[in-house]
Amino acid sequence: MRKTDKYRYLLVLMGLVVLHFTVRGRLGDDRIAPDFLLLALLIYTIRAQPGRSAAAGFVIGLLRDALTPASFGAGALAHTLVGYLSSWAKAVFFAENVLVNGCLFFAGTWLRNLIVLVASGRLGGTQLGWELLVWSPIQSATTAAVGIVTLWMFGGWVRVRRAEG
Repeated sequence: MRKTDKYRYLLVLMGLVVLHFTVRGRLGDDRIAPDFLLLALLIYTIRAQPGRSAAAGFVIGLLRDALTPASFGAGALAHTLVGYLSSWAKAVFFAENVLVNGCLFFAGTWLRNLIVLVASGRLGGTQLGWELLVWSPIQSATTAAVGIVTLWMFGGWVRVRRAEG
């Protein structure tokens, strides 16, 4: 891996974080807008080990929880679990395939929403059903679509490189 690859990789991740705080609010309802922070975490898990991915998820979850103190801790738990599980899933399904990555982004977003809703205890009954069966799949699809476009545009910068030798 060249030294510049590391900086390009970080540039993509930081760009997603900036997009989350600048563009996401203008993309419509928060329930359907793509989650750029979670996408940055999921792209990070492509290269990282499960422990580091869980730690990164915990930090991102705390950042999200600081913005929504009503359910403090639910986001940290959700992002930690999603970071760990997605890194582990990338180790099992190691193919550099757009469909595999799109499914990873979709499943990661939906799982994060499920954990946050259950852990926060904010919704119950039919509202929980609507969130999990309607709004969460829409947000998961938009996040997956943005993730696929990001990997298509910057795929050479973020893909896993094996050591030569």
